[in-house]
Amino acid sequence: MSDVSLSGPEEKPAIPSSESGTPVEKPPERVLLIGHPKIVFLYPTFFAAIWAGIFTALFGEAHESAEYLVTLGFLGIFALNMAVLTFDFPRTTSLTLFFFLGFMGMATFLTFHFKPDLLPIVGSMISALKPAANAHFFFLFAGVLLLLFIGVMIAVRFDYWEVRPNELLHHHGFLSDLKRFPAPNLRIDKEINDVFEHLLLGSGRLILHSRDESRAIVIENVLFINRKEQQLTQMLGSLQVSVRE
Repeated sequence: MSDVSLSGPEEKPAIPSSESGTPVEKPPERVLLIGHPKIVFLYPTFFAAIWAGIFTALFGEAHESAEYLVTLGFLGIFALNMAVLTFDFPRTTSLTLFFFLGFMGMATFLTFHFKPDLLPIVGSMISALKPAANAHFFFLFAGVLLLLFIGVMIAVRFDYWEVRPNELLHHHGFLSDLKRFPAPNLRIDKEINDVFEHLLLGSGRLILHSRDESRAIVIENVLFINRKEQQLTQMLGSLQVSVRE
């Protein structure tokens, strides 16, 4: 967990370039902090549905067995994606275990699919699994996800936080309601509770502690959170890092 302490700006001498002559990047005037619903992590399923729809439309009728495998592959990706949304993987060890179990499950399925005589009972059960979906199903599935993604993009524009050197602003509501908080002595904690979600979109949780608020402000699923932390550090010029197990 990274702890960012934000203090009010003081007068600083202009530094046009570093000692080596390289121009120093100008700090941002504001940093937007936007929380997202977890459905944004379903984008691998969205692309899998598009790929499966294209393949099925072009080759599905001519290769029935390939259509089964494409459908099973899509269901496998969808199941893994839903597992990411359902469970938290706070450490890389849990992520490694997850991949290992997924690999073993897929290897077992393929083994008994192509070699059903190894264990006839299991082989017959797996051979009987022949799920099939046509191109219309995959394209409709991708279309529903696309509409939800567009809805999320619209919704987050009406609820977000803006950090400036002197103040913290909360924009919310369709009429752009605004609430202001003083920036001096503001503390921001960064937490990465799910390694998988962080790998997918670099997401994490930001916890804002304002001097005038008794309760902390929690912003879930901030995308590319490390870049946001760098921008905050560059703009406000104060960073303290602490690691907690």
